[in-house]
Amino acid sequence: MMNLNRRQFLIVSGGLCGWQIAVSTHPGLSGGNAASQHLSTSIQKSEEELIPSPVAVAPPGLFAPVRGDTRIVVISDLNSQYGSTSYESEVKQAITLIPGWEPDLVLCGGDMIAGQKKSLTKTQIQAMWSAFDINISNPLRHVNIPFGFTIGNHDGSGIVYQGQYTFASERKLASDYWNKQTNNPKLNFIDQVNFPFYYSFIQKNIFYLVLDASTHIISSKQLTWIKNSLASDTAQKARLRIVIGHLPLYPIAVGRNNLGDFLSNGETLQLVLENYKVHTYISGHHHAYYPGKKGRLELLYSGTLGAGPRKLLNDNISPSKTLTVVDIDLHSQTTAYTTYSMKTMKVIDIKTLPKFIGKVRRKDI
Repeated sequence: MMNLNRRQFLIVSGGLCGWQIAVSTHPGLSGGNAASQHLSTSIQKSEEELIPSPVAVAPPGLFAPVRGDTRIVVISDLNSQYGSTSYESEVKQAITLIPGWEPDLVLCGGDMIAGQKKSLTKTQIQAMWSAFDINISNPLRHVNIPFGFTIGNHDGSGIVYQGQYTFASERKLASDYWNKQTNNPKLNFIDQVNFPFYYSFIQKNIFYLVLDASTHIISSKQLTWIKNSLASDTAQKARLRIVIGHLPLYPIAVGRNNLGDFLSNGETLQLVLENYKVHTYISGHHHAYYPGKKGRLELLYSGTLGAGPRKLLNDNISPSKTLTVVDIDLHSQTTAYTTYSMKTMKVIDIKTLPKFIGKVRRKDI
């Protein structure tokens, strides 16, 4: 269902207000006149019909959140053990369910395949991308859902040693897959010079900036590109700006709070993002869902769908695989998260999560 836009609402409501003034001031239309009462009732009914009710949408049998102006389904960390060409049941289930939420976009926080191992051959890596295509990419293409993603460390790690990419062959194979015409992710690109590693696109008046955060270091070259991209007219005129990278700015999960598992210049990047009025930074890698915030920047830590969900730091709740539906109100520039446990398919209550984890506070606080 399409929402009534602000201009249409103002025109309709303005006309109605004008008519009501005429009814109250014109002698022939005021008072207990039956015609005026009927007309007033008709106007009220028409106004109610013109303003659509909020629509709650979800796959059958699941809690249905109210749909925002834009809806994103966020998934992450889909892979299993090194070299695996199979996906766990939660991944397959999620891909089956996604169309039922009627999203405008799916965003993936990285680790779509299970690379980052020197012993893996070209044939094995190509087989993993083929399996990804069969299980994830092609089903979403088939239902015409755009797919935005960030490269994870297991997809094409950006680790550099002595000026060379340690996993250069994996990066090339990732690039080969994504630049194949038949694998078009259906994005409205703004900058795809360095696609699929870092690029930008716009969907429904939201500007998306995708980082190569497959390692803990954001190079000075990429940082310059980030600033220039966010400073552009396209980015600044958009109603909202969202950035996504595999590694988060700050640690929140057990076993992921070591150097190398979060961005080493996270605070610097946060200041840059805040300076250019970025609303949210979405990340993967930590295999734990947490709806966070630091300063003016929202931080969506997307949980894992694949192997190895992790506990949050300073929390005893059992880890779970998750999927998050993000509904965005462009007028108020607010986001609402509905996150499902893939084990129970119940919605996770935000208040059951820690109020603070290190430098990050919970989104609702």
